[in-house]
Amino acid sequence: MYWDAKKVEALDDYCLYVEIEDGRRGIFDVKPYLECGVFRELKDVHYFNQVGILFGAITWPHEQDIAPETLLAKLLPLEQ
Repeated sequence: MYWDAKKVEALDDYCLYVEIEDGRRGIFDVKPYLECGVFRELKDVHYFNQVGILFGAITWPHEQDIAPETLLAKLLPLEQ
C-alpha cells in the first residue's frame, strides 16, 4: 500500500530514518514512546537497532511496532 514503509534505519538518539512507498521520507522520533509499556525495551540501543519492516510496518523482534497512522502523523519530512 502507498503508506507502507519500504526502508528504515536506526539513527542516533532513538530516531528512525523512514522511506514510505509513496515517496515520502523523513525522521520519526521514538523517544516519546520509550516510557510506554512494551516500548521500554527499546531503550536498549542494541535492541533498538534491530528495527525492521514486516508487512509494511516498522517493527522490532519482540513484536513492538509503530502503527502506520502514527508513523505518518509524526514523521518529520525531509526535502525531496
